[in-house]
Amino acid sequence: MARPRPLPPYDLFYWPSIQGRGEFPRLLLEEAQAPYVDVARQPGGMPRMLKLLKEARRGPRPFAPPFLGSGNVLIVQAANILLYLAPRHGLIGREERARIAAHQLQLTVTDLVAEVHDVHHPIAGSLYYEDQKPEAKRKAASFVKERIPKFLEYFEAVLTDNGGKRMVGRSFSYVDLSMFQVVAGLDYAFPRAMKRLARKTKGLRALHDAVASRKRIAAYLTSPRRLPFNEDGIFRAYPELDG
Repeated sequence: MARPRPLPPYDLFYWPSIQGRGEFPRLLLEEAQAPYVDVARQPGGMPRMLKLLKEARRGPRPFAPPFLGSGNVLIVQAANILLYLAPRHGLIGREERARIAAHQLQLTVTDLVAEVHDVHHPIAGSLYYEDQKPEAKRKAASFVKERIPKFLEYFEAVLTDNGGKRMVGRSFSYVDLSMFQVVAGLDYAFPRAMKRLARKTKGLRALHDAVASRKRIAAYLTSPRRLPFNEDGIFRAYPELDG
């Protein structure tokens, strides 16, 4: 009996020097051991990615990275990529209820990530942080005091409602990976705020640690494929914003 042909690698398109929104699908691909090419990190990859931003050959043209090439399909937006990949790689159940619940939570992660970005770019994404520092400091004060607790206490409640070990259902899912990334990113950008929330987010902290210790994720985190957080990405460590 002939062996099935291995699937061709996915093409993941994202900016080559930051984790950013591309890290959410990248974590899924690493956990699933799915073959993929980080296109913009390859020679000639950036021109290829920028060209796709101007084309509409496999559906509506992308607005911005990340996007994923899978055969003749191009999937755009991190949450949409995860919605596509997860059932194909056993990281969410195939039943509709589980998929909808996971997507709901991932879209809430998307909202949080957008707010994190706007802390250091409250006026315009086209301006440098240094051009909007007073506004960023004002924005950060409310984000640290009100928004981080609101989001994390919500995710903690969802985790508790689901038994305290998994965000959706009883099996490990891509939402657990996303919670790891959220906690890791907030730890980097707002360590003082996260320390103050430690007692209210014990479940999320335990989930973060459990994800980090998974064999494939642990290997990824110590590999050169995992870029470090830095001050060009979404999660940025500006001590003056960590009230």
